[in-house]
Amino acid sequence: MAQGTFDILHPGHVHYLKNSAELGDILVVVMARDLRAEDRKNLYFDEKERKKMVDSLDMVDEAVLGSEGDIYSTVEEVDPDVITLGYDQGHSEGEVKEMAEDATGHEVVVERIGEKKSYSSSDIKNSVN
Repeated sequence: MAQGTFDILHPGHVHYLKNSAELGDILVVVMARDLRAEDRKNLYFDEKERKKMVDSLDMVDEAVLGSEGDIYSTVEEVDPDVITLGYDQGHSEGEVKEMAEDATGHEVVVERIGEKKSYSSSDIKNSVN
C-alpha cells in the first residue's frame, strides 16, 4: 500500500510507485481525499481526477480514495502487508507500523522509498504560476 495526494504527477511519484510495486504482489494506492489533502487549497485536480490518473499507471493495481475520517479505517480496509512512505512524507515509520498493526491485526512492514530529489508538486505549481 502506498499513499499520497499525487496532484501533479512527476518522475518522483513514478519512482515511488514503481519501487513500492516491487515490494509485493499487488499495489494499492490510497489517494488523499480533497478535504484531507495537506495542500487542499492549491489542488489542481480533484480527488476523482487524481485517482483516475494514478489508476492508469501500469505499476498500480488499484487506486482507492482514502477515508474522509481517519487513515485507520483505510488501512483496515486495504489490509496491507507492506506500507510504503515517500521520502518527503513526514510520518514516522514506527508510528505507521504500530497504527497499521493495530488496524490489521498482523505484522506490517513499513518501508521508506526514495531519496530527496528536486521533484516537488508544490515547486512545479509555483514555477507555472
